[in-house]
Amino acid sequence: MKQGVLYGVGVGPGDPELMTVKAVRIIREADVIAVPDGQTAQTIAKEYLDGKELLICSMPMLRDKVLLDQKYDEAAARICRLLAQGKMVAFLTLGDPSVYSTYIYIHRRVRACGYDAQLIPGVPSFCAVAARLGDPLCEGAEPLMIVPASYKNADDCLDFPGNKVFMKAGRSIGALRDKLRARGDRAQMVENCGMHNERVFRSLDEIDPQAGYFSVVLVKSGKDKQQ
Repeated sequence: MKQGVLYGVGVGPGDPELMTVKAVRIIREADVIAVPDGQTAQTIAKEYLDGKELLICSMPMLRDKVLLDQKYDEAAARICRLLAQGKMVAFLTLGDPSVYSTYIYIHRRVRACGYDAQLIPGVPSFCAVAARLGDPLCEGAEPLMIVPASYKNADDCLDFPGNKVFMKAGRSIGALRDKLRARGDRAQMVENCGMHNERVFRSLDEIDPQAGYFSVVLVKSGKDKQQ
């Protein structure tokens, strides 16, 4: 029997209209749709899931690497069993699967077991945020740094001579806002970009320190600093 193929499908940041044509095609052709138990990716793609077999994978947001590895191993093993049956599996992931996606840990395990696994790119959250703000991420020769706000040395990135994106800000928002204000930087933020509960913050003073996990902060440097 011919082995199946696993596709890590980026469904974009939240707006279903930002799903790519290829992502929609892969989802429609797949025998099984694997989704993380957070449900957000499933909600984005729900229009294309009617009648599909769903495989719910536990992807807890934990710092315990041993437990996380166990969950990744379990999900990969379940997917490999489907691939061994010749089934095509589409694993839905927010944004793009190559940008801070938990899917990539499944991807590597499945490939290590000898199965074919491919990445289907999606619109990254920071691109959608820049479009929502109507403000470019970078112009001309400006450099751009992408940083998860939970990165332990995030403070070191503030001196980077270029524009910065802080992703998944969550509990770090308040501290990040205060540091940016002390530096005189200009920053904007979008929470839950493209989702029904989206909120846009046009300045540091507007940013809500209690905003949720799916918050992206765009920091402009140089001439774009606040006066």
